[in-house]
Amino acid sequence: MTTLSLRRLNRTLLHRQQLDARSSASVVEAVRRRVAVQAQEPNWVHVGMWARLQGFTSGDLEAAVEGRALVRGPLLRGTQHLTAAADHAWLRPTVQPVLDRLVRSAYYAEHVGDLDPAVLVAAAHEVLGDRTVRRRDLGAALAERFPGRKGAVMAAAVEALTPVVHDPATSAFGSWWSRRGIAVTTAEAWLGEPVREPDVPTLVRRYLAAFGPAGVMDLQTWCGLTRLRAVVDGMRDELHVLRGPDGAELLDLPGAPLADEDAPAPVRFLPMFDDAVLGHRDRTRILPEAVRREVMPGWSMVRATVLVDGFVAATWEIAEGRVVVRPLRPLTPDEEEGLRAEGAAVAAFVGADPAVRVT
Repeated sequence: MTTLSLRRLNRTLLHRQQLDARSSASVVEAVRRRVAVQAQEPNWVHVGMWARLQGFTSGDLEAAVEGRALVRGPLLRGTQHLTAAADHAWLRPTVQPVLDRLVRSAYYAEHVGDLDPAVLVAAAHEVLGDRTVRRRDLGAALAERFPGRKGAVMAAAVEALTPVVHDPATSAFGSWWSRRGIAVTTAEAWLGEPVREPDVPTLVRRYLAAFGPAGVMDLQTWCGLTRLRAVVDGMRDELHVLRGPDGAELLDLPGAPLADEDAPAPVRFLPMFDDAVLGHRDRTRILPEAVRREVMPGWSMVRATVLVDGFVAATWEIAEGRVVVRPLRPLTPDEEEGLRAEGAAVAAFVGADPAVRVT
């Protein structure tokens, strides 16, 4: 049984995430490769694509969303993701248990807890029809039908309870929009097809192709589903078993590429909430434990990071029109030179001052 070193796991992840070399793939192909792309903050999605694709422009992504080849809506872990239209019809019902669980949380209890979900969804469908409706207007309409309850909470619950997607404006680059301005429509009306049956085995295969080799707990952390071991055990005849540097079992697709541990790893500026950082329970293959709390200071925050030699070595932000980098370990002169060069390139992409500030 093959045992993989930490560096080989790192280089393999970089390759599968298109971070070892920029790809000539289209933006739709890149999204499909990653199954779904974390899109909580839309501007950062563009930065993540720029880090992975040759010649990427924001117009590429915006055109794909306008053309309905890509859609944005609640998916993995109950958070907003961008996914290919071709995948949304099976992916949304597959992760629906995660979204159902979300509605049972304390945030929804006062205004939704005693409502029959089917009644709430039926009322929302009457408001939406085949139209695109602003979230705040949906909430106002629901508040009229269910007096004494907060419309915004009910509208958010509807997005979790029934497949909806957001209007293309929520994926545009260049401005930070108000969440209250989001407009929603049913996925069936937007994509012209109903959702399909859940397909957990396909989810497992697609995850491993994008993030493997990985363990069952890595898979569950990525998607938010629980109790997947029985499903994975039922697929063992079609999976390859390896060991990680700590001896833990890792699963992969037969024939999936494993990178050389000495493969080059260029400097890459990753966005907030990047999937490569979030894709495992054990994130040490890209995020050293020594700096994890700096990158993830709270349950809802994952800072923008810089990869140096394949691993997170700094965080970065855009402050007062400049790219500001905060190293998390000492950098060699060559590493800092490479960081400044890539930082100037990302500054040009986001329209910031080309002079990168390293604090």
